[in-house]
Amino acid sequence: MPVAQSKRSIEKVAKYADMFSAMGTEPRLRIMQLLLSAHPDGLVVGEIQQELDIPNSTLSHHLDKLKAEDLVHVERESTFLHYTANTEALQELLQFLYAECCTRNKAVKPQDIVQLCK
Repeated sequence: MPVAQSKRSIEKVAKYADMFSAMGTEPRLRIMQLLLSAHPDGLVVGEIQQELDIPNSTLSHHLDKLKAEDLVHVERESTFLHYTANTEALQELLQFLYAECCTRNKAVKPQDIVQLCK
């Protein structure tokens, strides 16, 4: 494997590790789950806070972490911050896992994953 390709691979793994880490707390995973359930419309911060009962200062910290890893998009609407899940980033993350578990070494059968999602 060429050195440049190996370096790109290492950088991608580091990026995905950071993304998993950002979702690796219960409140952030709940935020992602909620934003995905509201996709494609998303939610404003007050709606997220009300639904998950997370204090505003703590919620802001969690949303900032998810935004820093490009897992959520944020847009200002007047005085409100509107958050949506970045489904493209999530798709990339899932493709990374899928390639390893289902394509290369076939540790998991692709149809088993699809069945879980139904």
